[in-house]
Amino acid sequence: MTARRWDSALYEAQHRFVSRLGEGLIDLLAPQAGERILDLGCGTGHLTQQIADSGARVTGLDSDAAMLRQARANYPRLRFIRADGQDFQVDAPFDAIFSNAALHWMPDAQGAAACMARALRPGGRLVAEFGGAGNVHRLYEAFSAALRDLGQPEPERFPWYFPAATAYSALLEAQGFQVLAAQLFPRPTPLEGEDGLRNWYAMFLGEQLERLDTADRERVLDACERRLRPTQWRDGHWIADYVRLRVVARLREGP
Repeated sequence: MTARRWDSALYEAQHRFVSRLGEGLIDLLAPQAGERILDLGCGTGHLTQQIADSGARVTGLDSDAAMLRQARANYPRLRFIRADGQDFQVDAPFDAIFSNAALHWMPDAQGAAACMARALRPGGRLVAEFGGAGNVHRLYEAFSAALRDLGQPEPERFPWYFPAATAYSALLEAQGFQVLAAQLFPRPTPLEGEDGLRNWYAMFLGEQLERLDTADRERVLDACERRLRPTQWRDGHWIADYVRLRVVARLREGP
């Protein structure tokens, strides 16, 4: 994944919904006993364990040391490896690759797709879900506007890769995949607690917040809450404007 630092404790405490919302993706994967499966961008390992519960031989891969420490503490019997999802190699091909909420952290999407193709056996399958075009548009625009209003520089680049279904399908096809399904869909996602929006920004835009002093950091977060409350506060909690891209593909066999 990208070279960023993750707060694994905050992730476990306030963002377990990421794994929870990925549970339906495992049904689409339909792991079988004895299959070799790679969980790409495994985070703290909760979905890795659910895949393992099927009897599959699963390996979790992530680039962040803190997330992997937590994954190994959570599930010491599973195998986890540290590697960049945009540039990794495996010792033997896998029957399937599973990835939830990770591929949008890999701006070198072509590199990630090439690695996935090399990591699969011919006919092996890919089941993935991640942020697609339009994901968290309102949350990010509010953050950028708050920085501008304070006279602070905006982030140098958009920190995520959120493709359209057609563009990502073409990228996979170029790496030898047959795309069986690619669906872009809105999924408004509740954030836990009164501080849910602040926790989201701390988790996913924390590096940008850390560049500010304490007073400006509070001003930015206050401004985001004011700007977003009319549209993103409902029934006592914040709503993140998620848009997800779900992909099912198979690596072609032969030329």
